[in-house]
Amino acid sequence: MNKRKIMIAPSILSARFTHLEEDALRAEKGGADMLHLDIMDGHFVPNISFGPAIVKQLRPFVSIPFDTHLMISHPLEYIEKFADAGSDWITVHAECDDCISKSISMIKDLGVKTGLSLNPPTPFSEARDHMEDLDLLLIMTVNPGFSGQKFMTEVMDKLKEAKTFIDENDLDIDIMVDGGIGRQNADVVTRNGGNMLVAGNAAFGGDEPIASNITAIRKKALEGHL
Repeated sequence: MNKRKIMIAPSILSARFTHLEEDALRAEKGGADMLHLDIMDGHFVPNISFGPAIVKQLRPFVSIPFDTHLMISHPLEYIEKFADAGSDWITVHAECDDCISKSISMIKDLGVKTGLSLNPPTPFSEARDHMEDLDLLLIMTVNPGFSGQKFMTEVMDKLKEAKTFIDENDLDIDIMVDGGIGRQNADVVTRNGGNMLVAGNAAFGGDEPIASNITAIRKKALEGHL
């Protein structure tokens, strides 16, 4: 069984956009392993977030990796722009309108870590044929587009299926889980096979410092670590 390192990826979608640099640095100093950047186009999901210009401006101030999650319909138009802006990981959705194989190949050709994401209703079978080309499988535990949603426990069966496939085929793939994750349920994610946890409100929200939030999420995640 391939036991992966637990990593916490605060989502800056939940940070203060008028203090984005400050909050990103707080996350880094607070122990974040990477920053999760949710890119929304207003089409694939109903909201719009930000583009490569913001990523490029933020990049010089933060040394931890940028994990860029393209919740957009046509990633082929933007992959290179986000890579040039400083993204270390780029993930596209299996449900997007562009060819998944072409999108994955483009990311790999740019020398960026390559990810594929599945929405809650999308079965793991949609990722199976692409797994050997991935560095990251992102499993959504909320419907994408809005922060603060409730964690969908029913997705855990898909997470276990993905982890079993990775182990049985001896693949070097991290499993990221995104949506409604915090100190109350991080162990559920890791117990079922996830090792990279995206935290939005649970990291940046509340009265506790972000460092305390990250420490608490990591501690809980380690309780269930496979």
